[in-house]
Amino acid sequence: MNLLTIGINHQIAPLEIREKVALTPEVISDAMKDLRSYLNQDQENNPSEVAILSTCNRTEIYCAANDHHIHDQQIQEKTIDWLSAQRRMNKSELTPYIQTEISSAAVRHVFRVGCGLDSMVLGETQILGQMKQAVAQAQQAGSIGTYLNQLFNKTFAVAKEVRGTTEISTHAISMASAAVRLSHRVLGAIDQQRILFIGAGEMINLCAAHFSGKSPKQITIANRTFERGEELARMIRDQGHPCESIALSEVPQRLAQFDIVVSCTASSLPIIGLGMVNTALKNRRHQPMVMIDLAVPRDIEPEISKLRDVYLYTVDDLGKVVKEGMEYRTNAVKSAEEIINLQVKNFMHWLAQRSSVPFITSLKQRSEELQRVEIEKAKKRLNRGEDPADVMTELARGLANKFMHGSLHSLHHVDDDSVDDYQKMLTKIFMTESKRGGSC
Repeated sequence: MNLLTIGINHQIAPLEIREKVALTPEVISDAMKDLRSYLNQDQENNPSEVAILSTCNRTEIYCAANDHHIHDQQIQEKTIDWLSAQRRMNKSELTPYIQTEISSAAVRHVFRVGCGLDSMVLGETQILGQMKQAVAQAQQAGSIGTYLNQLFNKTFAVAKEVRGTTEISTHAISMASAAVRLSHRVLGAIDQQRILFIGAGEMINLCAAHFSGKSPKQITIANRTFERGEELARMIRDQGHPCESIALSEVPQRLAQFDIVVSCTASSLPIIGLGMVNTALKNRRHQPMVMIDLAVPRDIEPEISKLRDVYLYTVDDLGKVVKEGMEYRTNAVKSAEEIINLQVKNFMHWLAQRSSVPFITSLKQRSEELQRVEIEKAKKRLNRGEDPADVMTELARGLANKFMHGSLHSLHHVDDDSVDDYQKMLTKIFMTESKRGGSC
């Protein structure tokens, strides 16, 4: 078995591509089952394991696959074919943005993602929670097994070590704080603004916490599920800030009331359209609005950015802001990479050992077969009344000859350039064990 990562992320793909391949939580379990079934059509033994991570900045597929499939690039090609068909895209449109890593490079990539080193916000912790959720979904779907479970468990341990021993998260500017910063640059003091949050997930919770710390005039939560929106509104009110919850259907009628709109939902289609914003601007007498779209796919139609009185920012725009604290984290990144490099070696050692299990099992089975043959010979000689000491001596000689026969035969037929290396290997195997008095 070997490991692969195949995916698209913010480092290499624009938002327009990322939103096309994003998978919503509602479909991701079925997608993993479907992909695993598709990959394993021609694999009766050692079926591939699959997990999918889909966030606003990346959609990545993690595979543990049979070695010869990787060599033929069948897994990569079939996965890209599947993703293209799943998202109804031309393969040629998708391929330039695909990043594929294999073996130790794949392990290093997963570790870096889990530690927040590959995130738009360097050192952010949200990705680890998203990865844990992806693993839980894969386990529930039955699409992962020994290899990917071990990879992700190791990833979580490495992330814990990196955060506990480095300052990777220190001085980090989160997407939420970047949203506050951009809003302040455009509109001035936040305590003079009215804010609408659309959605009630983790990202909106983080944004609400950052904005409420600036004591805005009013906070409103609009969510598809009213009860969940009200739960977030109640938490904000308990902290002493004015906050109400409304139904998502009320947004078009009330949009003009808000100076700042922050949206992050799992909707596959835009929630706020050009006509809705045009109407709101007229009612506001063209007072400027800041609109922050943290969703992938986008919640706010991109054409709105062309309106003169609207300042629309996407996750990629916020990514430029979060880089401002990068110089403070250079040493922390170096320390984190050293930890990751060491743990990659440890994981690959485990993988190599795991891969050797079938070979070791076959050696033991062959050893037991040879033992049975010699023991049967010895029993027959003892039944004939031969001296037990002679029988034991012959038993030991017979086993030794059988165990060494294959190695000595190979030594006599190995090419001249490899004789020295082969002799050293045999010396290490047989001479080391004889000195220890060890056995198989």
